Amino acid sequence: MTETTYDGPPGPDGPSEDELRELMLRMRATPAAELVTELFSTLLSTAQVKLGRRDARLFIDLCAQALEYAGPHLPAELTRQVESALGQLRLAQVTAEGQVAESGEPEPHDLDHLPTPPRPPAAGAPEPSAPAPAASRLWVPGSNVRRQ
Repeated sequence: MTETTYDGPPGPDGPSEDELRELMLRMRATPAAELVTELFSTLLSTAQVKLGRRDARLFIDLCAQALEYAGPHLPAELTRQVESALGQLRLAQVTAEGQVAESGEPEPHDLDHLPTPPRPPAAGAPEPSAPAPAASRLWVPGSNVRRQ
């Protein structure tokens, strides 16, 4: 995919309607594996820059969850590379957290608590029901968030 950035709504300081339309058409035609690779690159790079901070764990865990979900749809070499990078980042994070703990100085704008990755479903948990008809499978942002 050709590098194109989105800098805000169309207007005098942002991309034109035609530029946005072109970007959308290119994204639509781009293979999912290529877009997911870009996502992994962003998550892994961000985690590396933030090593030692609590929010680095957030990006490491987010990348691992994305890999778990998308892995079956990706080339095996890509999954191996991401798994390797995640392993290296996890080790580096533990080391960096130790160094930060010794300094005793929290960094500004870090998370106020350590993120914890989601737990796998409990043993014996009911399996998802049969797939819903196509019309009812429309994903709506926030629809997968459980309210308590």
